[in-house]
Amino acid sequence: MNELVESPFASRKEVAETAGARQDQSRELADLQVVYTMAERFPRDEVKAMDRILLAFTRPLLAEKSQYEYSRGGTEIRGASIKSLEAIAAAWGNIDAAWRERSRGVDARGIPYSEVEAVAVDLQTRTRKRISFIVPHWRDTRQGGYVLKDERDCYELCANQAQRRVRACLEAVIPSDVVEAAMQQADVTLKAKADTSPEAMAKMVDAFAPFGVTKEHIEKRIQRRLDAITPMQVVTLKRIYASLRDEMSEPSEWFDMGDDGAAQPADGDGAPPPKGKGGGTAAVKERIRTGTKKNAPTPAAKKAVATNASSKTDTPTVTYAEVADALNTATSADAANVAADMIRHVEDAQQRTELESLYRARMADFEENQS
Repeated sequence: MNELVESPFASRKEVAETAGARQDQSRELADLQVVYTMAERFPRDEVKAMDRILLAFTRPLLAEKSQYEYSRGGTEIRGASIKSLEAIAAAWGNIDAAWRERSRGVDARGIPYSEVEAVAVDLQTRTRKRISFIVPHWRDTRQGGYVLKDERDCYELCANQAQRRVRACLEAVIPSDVVEAAMQQADVTLKAKADTSPEAMAKMVDAFAPFGVTKEHIEKRIQRRLDAITPMQVVTLKRIYASLRDEMSEPSEWFDMGDDGAAQPADGDGAPPPKGKGGGTAAVKERIRTGTKKNAPTPAAKKAVATNASSKTDTPTVTYAEVADALNTATSADAANVAADMIRHVEDAQQRTELESLYRARMADFEENQS
């Protein structure tokens, strides 16, 4: 008598569907039906929606945060920020955007990770953009890095990376001409509100000073004296400052630094720390400024560096621990910005990347507290 081989699928059992799972599925399905039905019943009036968007970007504070700008290969690149896209989505209507943590696991190296998904949906046109990505619960340090165990650290890491994907999703579902019109309105608002008074220009020169940018550098870029600056040029300089502050670019990408190398901060050697900054942060930053002035390379020194790497002059550096401590102890967004200015002086590129992530996490904390 022939014996039958046991089927490998015979031992499989259907997963029991619990009452809680069925209830969750029913609730989610009902929510989807409601939002899609309401979007179909109350479609957006594109004319009124566009008017709301343009009106929103007449507010100076929103206009100032509406765009980012950096230089790449000699070309100035600009784009809408996450704040501006959120404002556009709210005024455009019938747009749903969010991110969520789908699951957690452990990779082959034993490092925990989160599977995160960002999505934006136009409920009226049924247009959907979804981006899924993996976020390892890992933070690199000079000692080799460590696994994040605190739940808040894991959440902030996921949230920071998810916001950029949400921004990309919103750009995919909102018509590009709508976004461009909003950015044009933001430029008009900033142009009208730009302060070109001598006092404002003096503050701007002081703001650029820590980056080695002088009044002469600014005047050479705008091709005129500083007292004849136009409002749009003020807007451009503010964006350049934001790019330098956020470590998105270097001064040489925006200004003709030439071989003068002696571009020094406006502060004297004995100038007190700026008001409102923490003592530790201000002390480290002052050490950087002093070191920069003392070690400014001459043209001859630059030529020597090109021929012999060992002849480099000492460059003022800051340790990872100093910058991390300044960021962690910052009590305001301004203090965090001051600490972020020091990131570029950290030698190790991997440590600079980690410090930039820490800076974004701290800024997210301040924005959350303000809201």
